[in-house]
Amino acid sequence: MEDTIAAISTSLGVGAISIIRVSGSNAISIVNKIFRGCDLTKVASHTIHYGFIVEKEEQIDEVLVSVMLSPKTFTTEDIVEINCHGGIATTNKILELLLENGCRLAEPGEFTKRAFLNGRISLLEAESVSDLIEAKSEKQRSMALSGVSGRTTNLVRELRDKILDVIANIEVNIDYPEYEDAIEITHENLKGKVEDIQKDLELLLKNSKVGKLIKSGIDVALIGRPNVGKSSILNALLNEEKAIVTDISGTTRDVIEAKMTLNGIPINLMDTAGIRATDDVVEKIGVDKSKQIIESADLIILVLNNNEELTDEDKELLEQIKEKNHLIFINKTDLEEKLFLKQNEHIVKGNTKELNGLEELKQKIMELYHLDKIQEKDLTYLSNVRQIDLVKKSLASMNKLLEDMKENIPVDMLEIHLRETFDNLGLLIGETYEDELIDKLFKNFCLGK
Repeated sequence: MEDTIAAISTSLGVGAISIIRVSGSNAISIVNKIFRGCDLTKVASHTIHYGFIVEKEEQIDEVLVSVMLSPKTFTTEDIVEINCHGGIATTNKILELLLENGCRLAEPGEFTKRAFLNGRISLLEAESVSDLIEAKSEKQRSMALSGVSGRTTNLVRELRDKILDVIANIEVNIDYPEYEDAIEITHENLKGKVEDIQKDLELLLKNSKVGKLIKSGIDVALIGRPNVGKSSILNALLNEEKAIVTDISGTTRDVIEAKMTLNGIPINLMDTAGIRATDDVVEKIGVDKSKQIIESADLIILVLNNNEELTDEDKELLEQIKEKNHLIFINKTDLEEKLFLKQNEHIVKGNTKELNGLEELKQKIMELYHLDKIQEKDLTYLSNVRQIDLVKKSLASMNKLLEDMKENIPVDMLEIHLRETFDNLGLLIGETYEDELIDKLFKNFCLGK
């Protein structure tokens, strides 16, 4: 990280302004070479200066330049931000001049990566920066901002401190048995400490499921036989003509995806091809996709026809979804009733012509996932597979420790499980890390961040 990096931090295109960010030990001197105004090497930190970017004697653009001196910057290095007029040609020309004068083009996420490697932010906070940029709802924004502010990181650090205290006591007992001020760690007092840690991890894991829900949303598949009204339901939920609707069976040949929100949670809707036996090659591909989606979706909405008796295909679908999260929408209630199912909490009746039952359907989804109970305040949740997996591993180590205690395994041998938990939580916030993992994580960031 000895070189100085530069990148465009705003979306490239026509706009009022663009920002080019420069970070590194030579950031100020390099920008000063192409800036005509004051001498940037002599200005105070966190100040803004008017002038021009020039190439030899030619003026390229009228700009404002922000100078921020190490260590009180995002990367903890010297940072210069050039605010120029928006536009592809102007922005690229200024970046080109920076590269010609000693900068290197930053890799995706390299500014945030430097902030992490320089100890400015934890790995959780770094991942939350990416989440904040991509947030599409108020809850996603609140959760990401909580991560950026370090709340979740602090929770994990407090948990590691608890574990470290126990490990330290065990080590003192082993190495300095004559030291009378140290608490003697026995099975009896270790159990209480481990159970406290276990409860903290269980709560973190429980909250992480909510975090994943806020970030990724719920994958909801509309399934059923052809012509039962799946596409009409999709259009009605979205209040737009997303899917083609006709009276011809098999109109939907592929999966149609769309998004909506319920109480700030993304709902990823999938309208599937009608499931039936068919000799049509293209339709068969769609049917096979529908069957695959039944296995992968978080929630299945099976659509049945009110004016048709239950068919063998309907019965097969009912059997297939009974162990999964599901709702049954009995459509076309404006027509003569020929379908009779015993009413239960999974069933909603309605029709898309009069828009009956759709609000009830939304409410059922909210109740099923407790969306009305998700709090927007203090959203100290984890939100991705890497984070959740490390908490699961940590919890498994604590569970194994308690099992070993029942077998009267000596305390000094139980320490290995505490160390596993301590290390996994270290990986969670980046106190310990592998270079390959860090490179992979930051490659998912946008350029200039």
